[in-house]
Amino acid sequence: MVKGLAFAVPGKLTTPTGGYGYARRMITELRARGWETQVLDLGTDFPWPSKQTRMMADAALRALPNDWPLVIDGLAYGALPEVAQKLRQTHRLVALVHHPLALETGLDANQCAVLRASEEAALRSARHVIVSSRTTKRLLASEFNVPSNRVSVVCPGTDTCAKHVRTPHAHLQLLAVGSIVPRKGYDLLVAALARLIDLPWQLVIAGDCTRSAEAVRQLEGEIARLKLDERVVLRGALSTDEVASLYEASDLFVLPSRFEGYGMAYAEAIAHGLPVIGTTAGAIPEVVPEGAGILVPVDDVDALASALRRMMENPAERERFAARARASTFPSWSEQGMRFSQVLQSIA
Repeated sequence: MVKGLAFAVPGKLTTPTGGYGYARRMITELRARGWETQVLDLGTDFPWPSKQTRMMADAALRALPNDWPLVIDGLAYGALPEVAQKLRQTHRLVALVHHPLALETGLDANQCAVLRASEEAALRSARHVIVSSRTTKRLLASEFNVPSNRVSVVCPGTDTCAKHVRTPHAHLQLLAVGSIVPRKGYDLLVAALARLIDLPWQLVIAGDCTRSAEAVRQLEGEIARLKLDERVVLRGALSTDEVASLYEASDLFVLPSRFEGYGMAYAEAIAHGLPVIGTTAGAIPEVVPEGAGILVPVDDVDALASALRRMMENPAERERFAARARASTFPSWSEQGMRFSQVLQSIA
């Protein structure tokens, strides 16, 4: 039986980030399960929409059939409390929260307060909330007053990858994957690596460079100041196949994020058999199995540099972590698409 569904996102669905990647894959899986899915672009200036953007989003959302579940990506949903309050009377609203808006790195205290109040108000109007990790579910319950029985966890799927023992490189190949934004902690990474110039390594950063011009400018400035130009390469946003090739060609994945609502790049690295270095922020400890990597405290350059040196100087240690990564399993996109579909059916 064909079932109707609307999936609203801020901007183009092709945007190269983990959140949009999650939406793309879920939409594919839902369509395969008989959901006739309409994708709606709500505009690009979220989470700070202009009055015109809010009006256009309101009109576009209200025009959708009211017997369809309406899934709205959290980047937009949390910024539209008044729209959500009106829509709740006519539509079955589902908020898809990857991570709370107020937890984005780089906001000042006033911005955090505004976004927190806005998202809490919007979430009160949701028929149901889907999150990508148990950590985010706990955060919504403890900090945003969302009852746990209105929240379902549907974590991202992970593609099965061929896992193999890597041939050692003369220069250790490090890889980081994620948009160039303050939350990803690239400033911490280059600061830590600057202390390890006595070791042979090269770093590739694969991530969208268009989301924060200031973050890109600062990162490029730090790379130049620390004289790491020949060691660190910014590749920008790459295709799925190109990123997969980087995973296969690398020896170690490292990303010192300040917060992750899930952390798809960590799961993908582990699925490729890479040992990882990350932080204890957000849901990262949920994603990285014990023994598959080293997690350090957030914003701790000393601990990050120490973990990197430990991994770089000890091939046997690195292989032990890699072996645990190769033995790890994650749910498939098909499994998670089924879970997403079941949640939608439960509110239909």
